Parts: sequence; C-alpha cells; structure tokens
Amino acid sequence: MKEPFREHLRTSEDLETTYEAIRAGFVALALEKNRRATRFVEEARALKAAASRAKTNAELANMADIQSGLLTAAGVSDKAARYLEESDRRDAITGLISNFLDRAGADFIEELVFRFLLTRGDTLGGSMRNVGGALAQRRLTRSIIAHFKVSGRSYRWLHSETGQWVEAPADEAGLDLQLQGLSWRVGKKHRTLHYNVSAPISRSHVDMCLFDCSPEAWTKQILKSPASYLALGELKGGIDPGGADEHWKTARTALSRIHEAFARNQVKPHTFFIGGAIEPKMAREIWSLLESGVIENAANLTDETQIASITRWLCSL
Repeated sequence: MKEPFREHLRTSEDLETTYEAIRAGFVALALEKNRRATRFVEEARALKAAASRAKTNAELANMADIQSGLLTAAGVSDKAARYLEESDRRDAITGLISNFLDRAGADFIEELVFRFLLTRGDTLGGSMRNVGGALAQRRLTRSIIAHFKVSGRSYRWLHSETGQWVEAPADEAGLDLQLQGLSWRVGKKHRTLHYNVSAPISRSHVDMCLFDCSPEAWTKQILKSPASYLALGELKGGIDPGGADEHWKTARTALSRIHEAFARNQVKPHTFFIGGAIEPKMAREIWSLLESGVIENAANLTDETQIASITRWLCSL
C-alpha cells in the first residue's frame, strides 16, 4: 500500500517553504494584525469623542462612562484591572491626569488617546504572538470544509464560544473564525476532530486529535482511552524562518512523546505534522521520520496541493 505522504511528496525538498510563500505569509500576518487592531482604533475614537466633552483634564475623573478607557490610558491592562480595588483604580487615573495629562495642557485629549493606544498596542502584540497558530488552524479548517463540500459530505462543527455542536450552515463565510472542532462520518463510523487537546496518555498538549467517536460520546473517559485516538498531529503555522527550528523542536518533542506513550499501551494511532516555515535541515529531519514510519504524513501549510492531499487522507481515516 502506498504511503500517504508519497501522494504529495517526492523528496524532502518538496517540504521546504519557498521565498514566495514566506513573503505571502508575512503579508497575511500584517493583514491579520490590522484586522485585530481595528477594534482598538474604534475604541480610541469612542474615547476621544466621549472625553472631548470635558473642558479641563480634571473633569475626566468624574466622567463615569469613560473610566475603563482612562484606566487603560493609565497603563492598566484589562487583566490587571480585574485584580484592582476601586481605590486602586482611582489612584491610577489620578496619577494619569496629574503626571501626564496636566503636562499636555490644551492637548490633554490627544495625550489621553495616545496613551490609551499605547496600552492597547501592547495587548495587540500579545495576541499576535499566537496568531501563527490561529491562522494555521483557520487555513486547515477551510481545506477540510472545502473537501466536504466538494465530496458532498455533511459535517458538524464545534462553536468555540458556546461549546455547542452545530450543523453545517448554508453560508460558511467566517466559520473558521469561530470553530474549535469538526465531526463527520466515514461510512457508518463517527469521527470527531478537536483542536488543542491536552492528551492525558502522552501528558502533552496536542494541536490536533481525531477520535473514533461521535461528539456526544466524546468525554474525559475517551481522552484516557488509547484506542479512541485515530490520529494526532502537530500544526505549526509560524512563517518566520528565524523561528522555524524552535517550532519544529516543540512539535518533534510532542510527536516523540505521543509515539512512546501509545507504544506503551500497544496502540499506534496515525501521526502527522503540518508546518508553515520549513527550512531545509528541518525538511530532511521530517522526511527521515516519514521514511522510517515514525510519523505517517506531513505537509507544508503554504502548499495548497499538499494541504488538499493531507486533508483527504485525514478525512478518510
């Protein structure tokens, strides 16, 4: 039987990320950063409009509808604000006004907005550190859904916020932004795919797990049952070549733990790797693992043909 990775790979060089793909990846990151920044810009505009009612900066402290915005401008993050007493919040706002807005004179509104955006920029930076993984998940999700549409197969999806399994909608636009799992059938057998699973068997976090069960049957007991795992995979979407080796080390360690843990239970689920930035040395290592059977499949996230192929394989298990 032909090894699944040979459907789309001939040599390790096929796994390497091209310069064009890296460039496109950085553009995609820039667009995503702008998308995420939009709400912060709108918040700043709303703060400016509301604060402009004040004739002096001293009046800001008594404007109840902008207290949260003032606290942000004072450098207090949303997370930190939850741990502060009301008196601490007032002190932070008083410090903002006396130490910074007073010095700005008549331009105190502009100073307020600038400082608000400075804190929000830090929030944006934190969210962007994980954006590679989010974009990778969305891209693979779109490929899986496209496969179902082309093949005429039905599926359900797990809403990340409500935790509810929902039937596939007629309009799937933006579905990948809210999705945390997928479920479908292979013949009469149920398949359930979950992203970001803490697998007790390998005692590790796994990016993707495919289970031999329906969503309703997916429980903590299923997580502890080695035979319930059909496939486990690592999905690393970072596109920066400078961080590729570190991402691969993390994935390789996770895959090694999976292999060893399931072997102790005399079970061998399918394992795979999908990466965005794959450098030559890394590609050779992955190819060696494929040829030796340590992992069964791999693909470069930036190659549409490879992703379509590994999607078909995953959905056929």
